[in-house]
Amino acid sequence: MPITSLTQLSLDQLQRAIVFKEKIETLEKELAKILALPAAQAAPAEPPKKKRRMSAAGRAAIRRAVQRRWAKVRASKAAAAGAGAKPAKKRQISAAGRQRIAAAQRARWAKLKAAKLAA
Repeated sequence: MPITSLTQLSLDQLQRAIVFKEKIETLEKELAKILALPAAQAAPAEPPKKKRRMSAAGRAAIRRAVQRRWAKVRASKAAAAGAGAKPAKKRQISAAGRQRIAAAQRARWAKLKAAKLAA
């Protein structure tokens, strides 16, 4: 059944709609009464849980443990560095080696340029 505008309904249809609406409202009120629990049967409201906070002593114990752990890590790093392991010396290329690489690169570029001009 298509929904029509209230202006298109006849007087008889409007009166029937009002009667149905009143019946629905009374039934909804009765249902609300039935479903409403008496105060004695209502579930007791749980008090909100308190936020758990750590004591100052607990925080201090954690702080000391963390400091000891990091001291141990730093000590092991210092021992590894001071064990005579010198960092590897940076390698350097000779002037002749650098010239060979530059000449090879110039040859590659010349070859590419020639191929591009030929195409």
